[in-house]
Amino acid sequence: MKKLKDILYRVAVELVHGSTDINIHALAFDSRNIGDNDVFVAIKGTLTDGHQYISSVIKNGATAILCETLPPTIKAGVTYVRVKDTQKALAIMADNFYGNPSRQLQLIGITGTNGKTTVATLLYHQFKNAGYQAGLLSTVKVLVGTQEFPATHTTPDSITINNYLRSMVDNGVTHCFMEVSSHGIHQKRTEGLHFSGGIFTNLSHDHLDYHNSFAEYRDVKKIFFDQLPKTAFALVNIDDKNGAVMLQNTGAKKYTYALRTVADYKGKILENSLNGLLLTINNNEVWTKLIGTFNAYNILAIYATADLLGIEPIENLRLISKLESVSGRFQYLISEGGITAIVDYAHTPDALKNVLETINAIRTHNEQVITVVGCGGDRDKAKRPKMAHIATQLSNQAIFTSDNPRTENPQTIIEEMETGVAPQNFKKFLSIVDRKQAIKTASKLAERGDILLIAGKGHEAYQEINGIRTDFDDYKIITETLKELQK
Repeated sequence: MKKLKDILYRVAVELVHGSTDINIHALAFDSRNIGDNDVFVAIKGTLTDGHQYISSVIKNGATAILCETLPPTIKAGVTYVRVKDTQKALAIMADNFYGNPSRQLQLIGITGTNGKTTVATLLYHQFKNAGYQAGLLSTVKVLVGTQEFPATHTTPDSITINNYLRSMVDNGVTHCFMEVSSHGIHQKRTEGLHFSGGIFTNLSHDHLDYHNSFAEYRDVKKIFFDQLPKTAFALVNIDDKNGAVMLQNTGAKKYTYALRTVADYKGKILENSLNGLLLTINNNEVWTKLIGTFNAYNILAIYATADLLGIEPIENLRLISKLESVSGRFQYLISEGGITAIVDYAHTPDALKNVLETINAIRTHNEQVITVVGCGGDRDKAKRPKMAHIATQLSNQAIFTSDNPRTENPQTIIEEMETGVAPQNFKKFLSIVDRKQAIKTASKLAERGDILLIAGKGHEAYQEINGIRTDFDDYKIITETLKELQK
């Protein structure tokens, strides 16, 4: 139990009706999760407005209401607190309710379009292998030390974040690596958190179904760096022109990494093959099992962060050489028949381009590159033709298929993709709505030495169609399909 007045510390309160000297059992913004002596935070969402549930949550035991507009009927014995922004207030209250856990460990936030999951996950392993107790908040999973929990969002709600951080602190975790999405920043889920560092990977076309423009998307990312404390570091990929934008107004200590330009952490690729990368980082050589230029950037971010957090350079390089690829991120296998299959989460034009350019850089060109790709439903439609153009331009053969259609007609999504195919590439693609059938067809088209790229879903172990999620794992399906072909 916490006192409401203590939970409201640092919240910009406009009006209080009732006593704040009351005990609070829990915070909730979902009316279905309310119990006795809880605070209900009424949030105006895109689909529903929490204010309309105030009377029902009081019946279910809520003793305090945080809202932007007071209800017409004020019930005796209930405390009402009015604020300008309930999303921001909820985040600060969650931080207070759980005892400000982000201030009791080193919390590092990773933001950008591509690479967030890889950088966060590999930093977790880097520090775990260095002997630290580490935590992870990522798209794929949540790790509290070695305890694993499923992830539901790239950046969870602020109550969930602080609950996990509290658990980490209580279990001796000293370093937590957290993906920070543009949605999470925009919805104030990270307000109140104390970050020891922020990392910017890159910025490209994504989430324009949510943000009105690329400039808005970029500026939301920038808010994260603007809010970093002076005691934190801000580490950016300066090869991306938006890296300098992220640093413009931050009060944090500024650091850069790059392959092409002068930077605090400068890398150079010496060898790039299906076996891995040979790099120099600030003139020191390191071999890594990770593949491709995009992973060279990820490795630079990992090295720089570990260096800034006190891991010695030689130990840092040694640990990097041990890192393995992250599930669904350029995860590959070679079948008995000599076919290479790569599963990657690439679901943006830039990510797909990076993966295919990596494949083309390390191939011999005596083989075919066959790409299976789709686009998600109820998401940014503008990227669909771009994804199709890239797939046909950089592959010998492309198969357009379903990703997670959600509530959209998958055939319509594919037809919108097809509009992006250049005339000279019309003969280079097939369209197969059923994703499993598309993967099987690609496997049958492949011969010894060919490379199959299954793009878009990566680590996801489901496919969502009309609100229903069914088991679907690209890596598992391509593995089983290639085995079947050998029989």
